[in-house]
Amino acid sequence: MSNKVFMPGCSLPSYSPEGVAAIAKHLKNVFPDMGAVQKCCGKPTAAIGQAEKFKERYGQLQADFDKLEAEEVIVACQSCYGMIKKSGGTQKPLSLWKLLPKIGLPPELVGKAKDSDVVFTIHDSCSTRYESELQDGIRWILNELGYKTTEPEHTGENTRCCGFGGMVVPANPGVANRVVQRRVDEFETDHVVVYCAACRASMMGVGTNAWHILDLMFGPVVMKDTAPPVNVLASPAKAWFNRYKSKAGLIKCMAV
Repeated sequence: MSNKVFMPGCSLPSYSPEGVAAIAKHLKNVFPDMGAVQKCCGKPTAAIGQAEKFKERYGQLQADFDKLEAEEVIVACQSCYGMIKKSGGTQKPLSLWKLLPKIGLPPELVGKAKDSDVVFTIHDSCSTRYESELQDGIRWILNELGYKTTEPEHTGENTRCCGFGGMVVPANPGVANRVVQRRVDEFETDHVVVYCAACRASMMGVGTNAWHILDLMFGPVVMKDTAPPVNVLASPAKAWFNRYKSKAGLIKCMAV
């Protein structure tokens, strides 16, 4: 059994099974005994106040962690990070974005974007607004890749919500749209980098060109005329199919 388990969350596998597989492969190369769990942390259930249902759902996740005898859970999702930190058993969450500066990027990625003509605005996730080491990790990655970046007025612990959290989108889409529009109106460049797939979907929904940081790591170098990936999360059927692909990719990666 492994003392480390990788958990990509829900929204990232729904968006990019290729990105999940690529980062899992890198982690597996560093931690050969690493396991993986692809399951919901239950935050949406908790957000709508279904305490008993959340307890049941998180209990199922906890059982998977315990079965793998996990001590640390490497998470790519900021919501998962918070839920495991708050509700977890003996396992400790370890943010992927804190970990990568310690283990390094795959060598072939370093400097790949040094000739890019893009300046990316960095959007910090509001759910980890006080996790400065996590935020620093994102900036380290972008610097290692070679991308030029800038900060919006509200950044770090003062970041603004993308409008997706707290189940606002299904409950009050008008409010969600106003929140995300307020956020993107302060961006000074036409290219935004996020480290939450839900943040990306929210911004793409109002016509903002946004990339997930895994797109920049494992995708082609972004230039000014490069179109962002399609907003897959706008299609529930496609998102669920991607989750299936992601899980299949994780199983294949862990079997190596």
